[in-house]
Amino acid sequence: MARIDGRHTGPLAGVRIVEFAGLGPAPFCCMLLADLGADILRIDRPGHSPHPADVTWRGRRSLALDLKDSGDLATCLAAIDKADVLIEGFRPGVMEKLGLGPDLICARNPALIYGRMTGWGQEGPLAHAAGHDINYIALTGALAAIGGAKGPPSPR
Repeated sequence: MARIDGRHTGPLAGVRIVEFAGLGPAPFCCMLLADLGADILRIDRPGHSPHPADVTWRGRRSLALDLKDSGDLATCLAAIDKADVLIEGFRPGVMEKLGLGPDLICARNPALIYGRMTGWGQEGPLAHAAGHDINYIALTGALAAIGGAKGPPSPR
């Protein structure tokens, strides 16, 4: 992330993003947005921080909050109120259970872009299933093409 005198530079300089820590595409997306100059505040769970070798964590500030605690939830909501974008990658319903679903949050901050990333979308038969690349290639049949002709697929 480019900074001059502690200030963000790049085409997204001035864009404020709140990211909810997770796995997969959301942290990768926020890494790229930080590289382009966005100011990203990552909300982590207390006691959980990224591995030092996790390059997708670069370019962000982090705040550990227990979102089931009313004081920490108020701190989170205050950050969201000032944000331009919210990005989360939880399974459907998680943000709603925390009181942070798009209906409530966008009513508080109507200009907010609420970005959700899930493997199978918000509704449908697989919406509540974990979505990972091995699942996708298995369901498409591509996994069967990996491995020896007379043996099982290589990834087991």
